[in-house]
Amino acid sequence: MRMDWAMLDWKEPFTIVAEAAEELQVEAYLIGGYVRDLLLNRPSGDIDIMVVGSGVALAQAVAEKLGRGAKLTVFRNFGTAHVKSRAWELEFVGARKESYTRNSRKPIVENGTLEDDQNRRDFTINTLALCLRRERYGELLDPFDGVRDLDNQTIRTPLDPDITFGDDPLRMMRAVRFASQLGFFIEAETFEAIERNRERILIISKERIADELNKIVLSPKPSIGFELLNLSGLLPLIFPELSALGGVETKEGIGHKDNFAHTLMVLDRLSRHSDNLWLRWSALLHDIAKPATKRWDNRQGWTFHNHNFIGERMVPGIFRRMKLPMNEKMKYVQKMVNLHMRPIALGDEEVTDSAVRRLLFDAGDDIDDLMLLCEADITSKNPEKVKRFLENFRLVRGKLAEIEEKDRVRNFQPPVSGEEIMATFHLPPSRPVGELKEAIKQAILDGLIPNEYPAAHAFMMRKAEQMGLSTEYPPDEPLG
Repeated sequence: MRMDWAMLDWKEPFTIVAEAAEELQVEAYLIGGYVRDLLLNRPSGDIDIMVVGSGVALAQAVAEKLGRGAKLTVFRNFGTAHVKSRAWELEFVGARKESYTRNSRKPIVENGTLEDDQNRRDFTINTLALCLRRERYGELLDPFDGVRDLDNQTIRTPLDPDITFGDDPLRMMRAVRFASQLGFFIEAETFEAIERNRERILIISKERIADELNKIVLSPKPSIGFELLNLSGLLPLIFPELSALGGVETKEGIGHKDNFAHTLMVLDRLSRHSDNLWLRWSALLHDIAKPATKRWDNRQGWTFHNHNFIGERMVPGIFRRMKLPMNEKMKYVQKMVNLHMRPIALGDEEVTDSAVRRLLFDAGDDIDDLMLLCEADITSKNPEKVKRFLENFRLVRGKLAEIEEKDRVRNFQPPVSGEEIMATFHLPPSRPVGELKEAIKQAILDGLIPNEYPAAHAFMMRKAEQMGLSTEYPPDEPLG
């Protein structure tokens, strides 16, 4: 099978590679994800060129042909090289064959043939190779029927799946990730091998697992990936808190919803509107504390009191264990988990200026993200209830814009600073200073005074008088 290269925008870098390969008398092939995505008509940024010979030597020759604008980076320990020129980024690697020991995923690597290199790859759809030699330019080599699997939307290993996953257990998560990203099915024998080999995932580093999880979270319909992780038995091993959300308990004929299914529904709904990785993680974790807070109340039925606050406290431990970033991204997820019930509570009652003002203050610049999360969280099977909530959310959004325009309380600091309070009342840093500053803030949030300096200063003076504070210097203490 030959490709029609005249139809490709990316023709130029490949002809340059072909010329360099011809001069060096080596075989060069486009291989892997770029070829797969080319056939699927998907955008791809990964251009991998496999060389039967020295990948580094071919990369050096290509960089020389591209001229001054090309940047060459060589990784001699791995026998690979990277060439970047304008919009092109090319990865070069020599063909290799790999063998593994049982308790390590680090392979013993040797030089190999094209066949060796295709045999070592994870899935048939990633074994596809396009020849770049002039006399065979554009020839597709497909020894494992990868094109057929693309047509059938199937994830399948080229060799025995037990060997493929035993050699590199991360490939089990890659199978799930490709299924989630592409909307493909995992072939039955391949999926059964994932179930059999799931414990092998424990030898993989947390960082590499987190990288695959992030790609699943960012896929068009993330629920596909997480359902497959759960069905295969991988999820309880890598993310037990999420797996624990599953199941329904019934008491006195009353059951609660399956919080795992609900969480995935919220994540999918949010994903239609946002590609923000950490907002999607917030959706994944928004109900994470429900198993820990589940209680039966004879009057109320099943309750999950304070699951938002407990969930906020769980986030750092989950991020730390999973090697996710322990920085402002983690704090952002904490905030979203903490606040995710606030707009919904507003939507179930009369929307007051004071409540909206406090929500704006607490959410700050993340208020729009919070509203997206909360709208995705409305998953009731009662269409009238959903309609009522969404209508109230429309009112909440209108109030948010109105209050922000009028009072400017998003991320605000009280107009009177702590330094001014200390100077006015001749106080050192102390509790009265904090109490007075907090009183001013609360008065603004409650709408008692506008968010303006004259009103805040006048309020400060009245409050200080009630606290027994004076603007006069205290008398000197007697000596002795």
